[in-house]
Amino acid sequence: MASLPKLMRAVGLRKYLPISDVNSLIDLEVSLPSLTKSDVLVEVKATSVNPIDAKIRSPKPTVEDTPRILGWDGAGVVVAKGDNADLFNVGDEVFFTGDVMRSGSNAQYMAVDQFLVGKKPKNLSFEQAAAVPLTALTAVESMFDRLLISEKDKGKSFLVINSAGGVGSIATQVGRNLGLKVIGTASRPETEAFTREHGADIVLNHSKDLIPQLEANGLVGEADFILVNYDLKPYWDTLVAAVKPQGRICLLTESSSPVDITPLKPKSATLVWEMMFTRQKFNTDDKVRQYEILREVSKWLEEGKLKSALTKTVSPINAANLREAHRLIEEKKMIGKLVLTGF
Repeated sequence: MASLPKLMRAVGLRKYLPISDVNSLIDLEVSLPSLTKSDVLVEVKATSVNPIDAKIRSPKPTVEDTPRILGWDGAGVVVAKGDNADLFNVGDEVFFTGDVMRSGSNAQYMAVDQFLVGKKPKNLSFEQAAAVPLTALTAVESMFDRLLISEKDKGKSFLVINSAGGVGSIATQVGRNLGLKVIGTASRPETEAFTREHGADIVLNHSKDLIPQLEANGLVGEADFILVNYDLKPYWDTLVAAVKPQGRICLLTESSSPVDITPLKPKSATLVWEMMFTRQKFNTDDKVRQYEILREVSKWLEEGKLKSALTKTVSPINAANLREAHRLIEEKKMIGKLVLTGF
């Protein structure tokens, strides 16, 4: 690391404030992050913004002694590595996610465990690649590790609630590639079109009651697998009606208020959570699984089986642009993914 600078530019926070406050995200100059033995140090070329960023930044009384740097989704070049990091070489172009307990990608350099890194697909720009890792890991873990979908499930029904976001767009593509019958939900002409372009066979309007729409499409009690990318509460009755006996439901977000899970009992339905950060947070024995997923995702992207969900690029990476990105995320009207590039 001798040839690297001692300080770097970054965007972070000290207080957790509404995004309308100019101090909610601020420009910083901080020391480069230190590496653990299994880390690589990546020079960040592009960083993506996700709902988890806005959620963590949301107002609370905590004050950070050391500025907190958000962002766990990006692409760049490996410039250094820890003693035990053997999956990548200095100079490799990579895409990566991160660990919410550590500083993130809204900085010139990010230290990240090598198991959360993949080779950048050769056919994607840094900006396109930065839009993929967190959502791809979440979608693939949800489908294969939680819903237990496999190639033998060809022809079965897969309902994706809120299918026009980053995770939803990856999930619909993977579902299409597996030969599933993919049912998405959206509420605007542009989000419906986006969902169909990414593999949905049927798109329901989630701004209206979904149960009559399920009935009209013969889908009541016919969804083998359901992925929920939104607040559980307003969709609970729909999920109970839609899930097939012995079907599986995977949740990505908390419920805004409690729900009664008892109606799932007669169907022996499975309700399971997915959190992409679990393996890192608890240092699970199968952490390498995430590296394996990113390696496969990179291959799918190069083969054209997946496409990046990038829909908006902003430059440079600074506090003003990240505040605007967080505002767009909080409005919940983003289609696909927003990426910032360049310092």
